[in-house]
Amino acid sequence: MKRGLYILFGAIVLVSCSDFQKALRSEDVGEKFKLGTELFEAGKYNKAKRLFDQVLPKYRGKPQAEKLTFMHAMCAYEMKDYYISSYHFDKFTDIYPKSEKAEQAAFLSAKGYYHNSPVYSKEQKETVEAIEKFQLFVNQYPNSQYGEEANKLVKELDFKLEKKAFEIAKQYDLIRDYKASVKSFNNFLFDFPGSRLKEEALYYRLHAEYNLALLSIENLKEERIQLAINYYRAFKKAYPNSEFQEETLEWNKKLNEELEKIKTKS
Repeated sequence: MKRGLYILFGAIVLVSCSDFQKALRSEDVGEKFKLGTELFEAGKYNKAKRLFDQVLPKYRGKPQAEKLTFMHAMCAYEMKDYYISSYHFDKFTDIYPKSEKAEQAAFLSAKGYYHNSPVYSKEQKETVEAIEKFQLFVNQYPNSQYGEEANKLVKELDFKLEKKAFEIAKQYDLIRDYKASVKSFNNFLFDFPGSRLKEEALYYRLHAEYNLALLSIENLKEERIQLAINYYRAFKKAYPNSEFQEETLEWNKKLNEELEKIKTKS
């Protein structure tokens, strides 16, 4: 019984492959469109796209072009060729702005950019582009069924930018370029005031300013010590029960001792 089923399945596959190869070589545009649609609906996106690639130029300006253009873009998306799919979805929304598929196409175009966004440690050009695309989408479709997912994905993308900026500032601290670290953390706190990394950012900013103050030449030392003390107060006010409380308290104690020495000398 099982052997019979395997033979039947094999025969169906062979017929399917034969039909595809026949359509691929055929000059019959209608046949390509019909089989391509069947393959698309069956989830055979690679084969469907090969047929659609051949017939798409032939259908420009015709009633079937809208459906074909959308399916063609969907094939690329399902094949995870996101650069190509976003290009074609953008083209679709330009040509058919009033289509019932325009909203979905605009969302999937933005989502293609999201999928192309690299890990935070790399250049974030695609991440910025994805955020911009989602913003355009939300502005155009404020009540979209995809709005909740779009906002969720934007938060993920925003965090990549936060993480990259945070790690750059932290790296300056690790290589003891404390002046650059303080500047970078100040920029980070200005750009991402509600970041989930804010506590660590305030901590590392204080750490950098603490070291910068203690290592400063005499005529800059008092001013930088006072700034470090101010950073400590800001940190303590924002996070009174921080896991870094004991360590930062010691830094503050050391800073005040150094400040007292300077005042005693003068």
